Amino acid sequence: MATTPQRLVVDPITRIEGHLRIEATMNGNTVVEAYSSSVMMRGIELILKGRDPREAWALAQRFCGVCTLVHGIASVRTVEKALNYSIPPNAHLIRNLMIAAQFIHDHVMHFYHLHALDWVDITKALDANPAATASLQQTLSNWPNNSAAYFAEVQTKLKSFVAGGQLGIFANAYWGHPAYKLPPEVNLLAFAHYLEALSWQREIAKLHAVFGGKNPHPNFLVGGVPCAISVDKNLANYSGGRTAVNAAGLALVSTVIQKMQDFIDQVYLPDTLAIAGFYPEWAAPNFGEGIGNFLVYGDFPDETGSNYQLPGGVILNRDLSRIWPVNLDAPGDVQESVARSWYDYSAGKNTPLHPYDGETTPNYQGAGGPTAPYDYLNVEQSYSWIKAPRWQNKAAEVGPLARVLMLYAQGNPATKTLVDSSLSRLGLTQANLFSTMGRVLARTLETKVIADWMPTWNAKLQANIKAGDFNTFNDQKWDPKTWPATAQGAGFTEAPRGALAHWIKINNGLIENYQAVVPSTWNASPRDASGQPGAYEQALVGHKLAVADQPLELLRTIHSFDPCIGCAVHLVDAEGKDLLQIDLTA
Repeated sequence: MATTPQRLVVDPITRIEGHLRIEATMNGNTVVEAYSSSVMMRGIELILKGRDPREAWALAQRFCGVCTLVHGIASVRTVEKALNYSIPPNAHLIRNLMIAAQFIHDHVMHFYHLHALDWVDITKALDANPAATASLQQTLSNWPNNSAAYFAEVQTKLKSFVAGGQLGIFANAYWGHPAYKLPPEVNLLAFAHYLEALSWQREIAKLHAVFGGKNPHPNFLVGGVPCAISVDKNLANYSGGRTAVNAAGLALVSTVIQKMQDFIDQVYLPDTLAIAGFYPEWAAPNFGEGIGNFLVYGDFPDETGSNYQLPGGVILNRDLSRIWPVNLDAPGDVQESVARSWYDYSAGKNTPLHPYDGETTPNYQGAGGPTAPYDYLNVEQSYSWIKAPRWQNKAAEVGPLARVLMLYAQGNPATKTLVDSSLSRLGLTQANLFSTMGRVLARTLETKVIADWMPTWNAKLQANIKAGDFNTFNDQKWDPKTWPATAQGAGFTEAPRGALAHWIKINNGLIENYQAVVPSTWNASPRDASGQPGAYEQALVGHKLAVADQPLELLRTIHSFDPCIGCAVHLVDAEGKDLLQIDLTA
């Protein structure tokens, strides 16, 4: 007997960085349709208008407090593209190291602190045998924290949470849900590594402090990087009192890179494979993947700024035999629709715009409407503060899965070996990558690939310095009097969550228009004018809930994308007035 479709609301669905609401039309316990909505409006594009393009990065970085670096990189590259501004080889290498460190830091923290708890029932870790957990760790890797005494101590910490009558940061979860399948010892192992990752990430952030002065939101500079290289060989220590990067600072960078590789090889990768092995149904082909189209801009240029170690392109219909090019300047390539978004376009809501001509005109019409209760989204009209970007009118997924598929399709040897060996160990095939678990696995595998690239960039940087090349900045076009009267450019990077690009128009030395299309705009987009759903929306179709009021299954797939909605909605009040003004010249 057919059941009457009803609406399930999960709000917020993100574990820390909120503002994402998912509504699903249900047939019994099965998702028939899903709708993704951002419930926050910001509007930094409006704040940037009329400003000096060279200071745009400092405000553009505030698109998000999670992606602490990537918007700064995209912004300076955007201005450099508009002004045809070359930067020194050392600056490319330093930027590569900083971007890579952001990837590794972000992916590890996401796995352990935002996503692992969708698969790991920490309350079941109380039933684990610490000695058996130690034996398990010893079979997985040579990680030094592998004794029964160590895991007994971790278990005691967890017991103190429970004995206190609350789980603190682990509260408000679906512990005991029947979809959790890990043995107690694996739960205890993962919980121990959850705690270790908290300490590990403090060390990893030091690389950004060496080259960018601080973390989060390190400093950047149009024309290069803001860190000078010290020529004083007598500076033995790296401290907060010195602003130049000296021998001690470079040694610290090498140490941080080694710590990254050790944790990835001995903890993160083994944990991912161990956990994935207990959830083969989540690697079913096309389950939790949905769209089948994947977009990558590319990143990690060589010292000339031209050839990219991570290639760009588009994969359509899961076909890895053909890669389609992306042109950020072509009017018909990347466009944004607001047909179902709380914005207006001067040409009409059903006419998509290229970001060069993009508009940020909010028009909030309420969550409900005449055909829907107020507490439900009116999905037939506007229902999100996120726009709907499309590549040649096609929805696409961006992020780790897209990048790993791109590297694999273009024959990157390290990626092919790592992907094939990991799939073989799990008893899976290439088709299983197109799934929720495939996305989780891809994030881990690209973390290792990128971490293994870092020593080469670091060695080149240090070799350049030893050879007497200390240049990190090109001041050739720093004076606005040398700029053309009008200019425009698109700058891109690959953020941990996916393809990120900024577009700028400059008129008489000031920003005339600025638009950002970010990874979560692609993945979390609402439907467009033709009714195409975004990646989140399509990925949830067919999910079945084991417990009707505990949508753990929906969390698993949405969290596998690593949502970051702050970036996607880009602060004005209800009347459109600026809430804050910043004088960067003071």
